[in-house]
Amino acid sequence: MAQRLTIFPLTGAILFPGLQLPLHIFEPRYRAMVSDALARDRRIGMIQPQRPTEGAPLFEIGCVGKIGEFEALDDGRYNLILEGESRFRILRELDVTTPFRQVEAELIADNDEEVLSSIERASFEREARRFADVQGYSVDWDSVARLDDVSLIDGVSQIAPFDPAAKQALLEARNLRERCELLVQLMQFFTHRDGGDEIITLQ
Repeated sequence: MAQRLTIFPLTGAILFPGLQLPLHIFEPRYRAMVSDALARDRRIGMIQPQRPTEGAPLFEIGCVGKIGEFEALDDGRYNLILEGESRFRILRELDVTTPFRQVEAELIADNDEEVLSSIERASFEREARRFADVQGYSVDWDSVARLDDVSLIDGVSQIAPFDPAAKQALLEARNLRERCELLVQLMQFFTHRDGGDEIITLQ
């Protein structure tokens, strides 16, 4: 069923169902967006613009988040945690008088009980260790081992230092296995680059 969504276009930021995204809201139009969301259903659609310019076309797929914890500052800014609920597909952008953009969208039904094979999981964790070493990240691998497959793959997809197009491709992956395969490819590409300190670019 199509529904009306207020959207927050933000380059480089993606959100997955079941995960959280901390946001600092300071622009007047997005402060109005948060105020409006808090007065209604607390939901905001996170989506990337195709270009980091004002009014740029949007990618087709985003994720609806619900405002959880939030702090309203004295000067009108907000600090908040957006909790991912469901991916969505834009059907059309609406002509609105509000300072923030709105779309008509349909929710995407994801299977949150998907699992990887033991071989796929081991291959991913092996590549993730190499990737973390190249990045200089300190990782609690015991905690990683306790994560379910969806939380692990989606969590890495959300925070990994890839370029916006690569992050969008991860968000748009049709299922967990496809997202895992793309992540491994991206991490291998990054790990094998000289220097290993550049953001990955997906052509």
